[in-house]
Amino acid sequence: MASLYETLRNVSSEEDVKDAYIKALGLKSYTKGLIDIQTKEVWFEAKDTGKLSTYAQFTQLLHYVQVALNKGEHIPPFLAVIDTEKAAIMKSADVVPFLDKKTVKWGKSASKYTQEALEEISAHIGTHFVSFRLATSEAEFIQTLKTAIKTGDIIRTQITPSNLRQVFDKWVDLIGKEIEGASPEDYTLLFYADVMHDGVISSYKGLPASLAQVDGQPAFILHNKLYKLGNKEGYRRFWAIYHRPPKSEYRNYLLERRDSLIPLDERMFKGAYYTALSTVDKAYETLADLLGPTWQKDYVVWDMCCGVGNLEVKHTNHRNLFMSTLDQADLSMMASTKTCPAATKFQYDYLNDDIAPDGSIDYSLTGKVPQALRDAIAKGKKILILINPPYAEAANADANRGDGDAEAKSEVSATRMGKTMDGYGYAARELFVQFLVRIAREIPTATIACFSKLKHINAPNFAPFRERWNASYLGGFIIHSKAFEGLKGDFPIGFLVWKYETKEVPRFTEIATEVVDRFAKPIGSKTFYAHTQRLLGEWIERVKPNDQDALPLKNALTPTTSVKDV
Repeated sequence: MASLYETLRNVSSEEDVKDAYIKALGLKSYTKGLIDIQTKEVWFEAKDTGKLSTYAQFTQLLHYVQVALNKGEHIPPFLAVIDTEKAAIMKSADVVPFLDKKTVKWGKSASKYTQEALEEISAHIGTHFVSFRLATSEAEFIQTLKTAIKTGDIIRTQITPSNLRQVFDKWVDLIGKEIEGASPEDYTLLFYADVMHDGVISSYKGLPASLAQVDGQPAFILHNKLYKLGNKEGYRRFWAIYHRPPKSEYRNYLLERRDSLIPLDERMFKGAYYTALSTVDKAYETLADLLGPTWQKDYVVWDMCCGVGNLEVKHTNHRNLFMSTLDQADLSMMASTKTCPAATKFQYDYLNDDIAPDGSIDYSLTGKVPQALRDAIAKGKKILILINPPYAEAANADANRGDGDAEAKSEVSATRMGKTMDGYGYAARELFVQFLVRIAREIPTATIACFSKLKHINAPNFAPFRERWNASYLGGFIIHSKAFEGLKGDFPIGFLVWKYETKEVPRFTEIATEVVDRFAKPIGSKTFYAHTQRLLGEWIERVKPNDQDALPLKNALTPTTSVKDV
């Protein structure tokens, strides 16, 4: 069934507009007349175009309200204006006292309002009505109006985990883009500063950004810099729709979901993909099976791409936790939400910090790594690396080794770690492989529990990595990529646990994994094989370019229908 907005795209008259709204709102008892649609609860002013402003439409509707007041007739609890592009609703109680003063100089009729009337009405109603763009907020409008009729009040929409992304996108359109001097990468921090504030006081202390008032107008402070709004109308419209702050039971969770609001390309580089708690539970269960039930007590744990701490929220021994992240903002978020409060947290760029030109690790280069963690590494304590690293890939493996050029994915190819990976070939393109290689160099006795794609297990191009991967496979599971919000495509993500060895061990040729569904429930098992010979992609020797005529084939069997590169 067509939506209200889709139906309004095809109307040819004001009557069509009225009928579309009557159907969408499920109005039963109504009349049509000078007031376009009248019910016991709402009066509607309708237009068959979106050209007239909401203020002008309300000015026309309030003409009829003034007439009714003068006659002592019934006034409904709500007033609404509707057209093909937008809709708005207002409580009559917010405007009747103003009309009772009888100061407005009305025109001869509702449609022939004076400019003076428009200006006087606009000055009063600006903070009282809730407006909606139907292209993006049709559902909110319908729900708000139905709820108003049912409850007798305009109830703003709650911000919840289920609508967080939708609310953020709308905030960017109405508010974010109006913040003078703010860059898109700042939007998430400014958004949280705004939504976690009730207009008077913030729900959290220590957030990276804060909401302020300058000359009675909202403004933002980020990195000690003041950001003002260029246009205030979007701010008014947004907060006329949504309730703030969110309910207390949602707040921590919403802050933890910052990763889902980061732009996709940035998430690919930073690895900001939310790990569902059911998946974390399964990972901890797997670690207990493989390392023993007391692993949280026995192992020092370092997550060097912790984000806002999704992997650590289930850990019960925070004093054994070291959590580092690329973004300082993540640390502020965790401090605000009191995530793992006793853990040691620090900002650290694992693929660039403390890496000497020869690839060795020198903690004195930045001084960021806590002494307690350095001591644990130096003493060979039992250390577990627990990570869900980034999945980005460089366009050209040569760029990682420093002897080529790749413009695409420059962040990946420019890492200091990538430039020290001579001999790894194609595998050096992958950020998660760069993490694994540095871990092996830095902590040669570590146990590694890592979420990742499975390229390093069976992809032919990763054979050089497997030849150098001196680790024993302990076990793990695979889960669908759709379990991680924001990942595109259909492919398995593995949670694989390895024990790195100081003595040479046979290279693995296969690994067996448990298979779980998107909710981390077991559904089977699968074995992955690391073939090095008789590869399908190499069964025909590639012919060198020549002048001989030949029939181009696809799949080695069927004549190609493509003319590109033929």
